[in-house]
Amino acid sequence: MTYHSIEPVPRPKTTGADIKTFVAAVLLTFGVGLLGMVGWAVLDSGFGGFLGLVGGVFGVVWWRKIHGKAFPKVLPTKSVVILAVVNAALALVLLLAAG
Repeated sequence: MTYHSIEPVPRPKTTGADIKTFVAAVLLTFGVGLLGMVGWAVLDSGFGGFLGLVGGVFGVVWWRKIHGKAFPKVLPTKSVVILAVVNAALALVLLLAAG
């Protein structure tokens, strides 16, 4: 005979993983936009912006290939830090190209 518990099953706390996934989603979106703006600024045309956005889409596809999903539940901190550094470098390139 089996007994079923009425108490709910405790769920593991994943607040840190949720925050990392949210930050990665924001950085990926921001990075694709930055890449489009860098393309526009460097080539001085809408075609450069288009090429930048296409490059950003390929970057998201590459990210998905590495992690299995675009926004996985468990994401290494190293990946989020690298994404933040890449975004900072793109922002710097944009500032230098615009100035």
